[in-house]
Amino acid sequence: MSLIDFARAVSPSFSATPFHTRYYALLEAFAQGRVRRLIITVPPQHGKSLGSSVLLPSYMLGLNPSLHVAIASYSASLAQKFNKRIQRLIDSSAYAALFPDTTIKAAGRSGGYQRTSELTEIVGTGGDLVAVGREGSLTGNPVDVFIIDDLYKDAMEANSPTIRENCWEWYTSVVRTREHNLSQELIVFTRWHKEDLVGRIMEKERVVELETWEQLDTLAPTDWLLLNLEALKTTPPTEFDPREIGEALWPERHSAELLVEKRRLDALQFEAMYQGRPSDAAGLLYGDGWSTYDALPAEVVRKANYTDTADTGDDYLCSVCYAVGEDGLVYVEDVVYSREHMEQTEPQVAEMLVRNGTREALIESNNGGRGFARNIQRLAPKVTVGWFHQSANKESRILSNASTVLRTLRWPKDWRERWPELAVHLVNYNRRFRSNRWHDAPDVLTGIIEAECNHTIKKRILGSTFRVSNCVGK
Repeated sequence: MSLIDFARAVSPSFSATPFHTRYYALLEAFAQGRVRRLIITVPPQHGKSLGSSVLLPSYMLGLNPSLHVAIASYSASLAQKFNKRIQRLIDSSAYAALFPDTTIKAAGRSGGYQRTSELTEIVGTGGDLVAVGREGSLTGNPVDVFIIDDLYKDAMEANSPTIRENCWEWYTSVVRTREHNLSQELIVFTRWHKEDLVGRIMEKERVVELETWEQLDTLAPTDWLLLNLEALKTTPPTEFDPREIGEALWPERHSAELLVEKRRLDALQFEAMYQGRPSDAAGLLYGDGWSTYDALPAEVVRKANYTDTADTGDDYLCSVCYAVGEDGLVYVEDVVYSREHMEQTEPQVAEMLVRNGTREALIESNNGGRGFARNIQRLAPKVTVGWFHQSANKESRILSNASTVLRTLRWPKDWRERWPELAVHLVNYNRRFRSNRWHDAPDVLTGIIEAECNHTIKKRILGSTFRVSNCVGK
């Protein structure tokens, strides 16, 4: 019997969405021993604990009543709550019909078996279930299967260096010391901080991101398998998560529209909790240091555009229309930030140029940019369009111009609402260049500064020199 069929049998109200079907299939692979070390990062309120901390241990004890299972969470009371739910499930007639050999005593201590909210012993098999809070003791208890379900209660705990360090010390000195050669670990987390338990493991041990089912049979015993389930899909479809970009994980409960609203409230927190990509605020290149404006200055020197087409299928086309004020500041007016094909983005960019009264557009000619520029010129004939090849090192350009970008650029007041993906990628952009997935937006903003302020771009646009301004960032 599969885990999801077990869930339906013992809980008739259980309804499996496509996401839950895949989630339970991976938990079943864990139960079968195909994965020894598994990390699953899941957004809050998506049903992760029911699967990982109630149904999975019940199912595994049914398959093998001799197992020693431990469940840990941020508090002893929560871990004990999982234990009580498992006890009630094992006591049910539906469970007994499926696994008659897995039973526990009715109550208290009787016949040498123990049943409390902390320890539940399976009758006649030697198996047991231990529930423990963060930093709790497991002295003398060997563990075959260890399930860790959230070690931090909230952002305040996760942001505490002391609590994070205590969790790591407890994990290395208690959890790991209770394991043997064949022990399994499952960590199911909502991410809060870059240096939480999952982050520390990712720094110190080999972690393989799950994309295909075949990976389950190629892992070394010490490898971790990681599945990060984004609330809003931003990465290309995979065999395991075939959602298209922009689709919600559980749309029946958390729609894409609702998630976008949550992202607008706090982009950093949303990226951590809902997307599984926490950032270290101290390590951010830009952070929340962006300045905004209410209206364009009375005197505008010129209106221009800078565009970088997507390098690969996973990259974004980033096209920014802006106005240069007499004050030397650069005012962003409009943006196209998209991973759609050029057939879709070419008319979008051309329409934006016309709509904003843009006079000049500079397009990087790398990776098909020249053809893109020619099509833009055809679609927006009144705009002077030029292209150039960007050969300078991207990392060096972005990092060295970051302070000028922040000091010089101004965004509309509602820029986070208008371009939420762009805002998330800029606010979360890390100083450690290689830790970032996307560089497209910082690359374009850097290009604007190079064109308008540093004057390092002096290419020709259809026979006339691309004009530059006396920018405040010069």
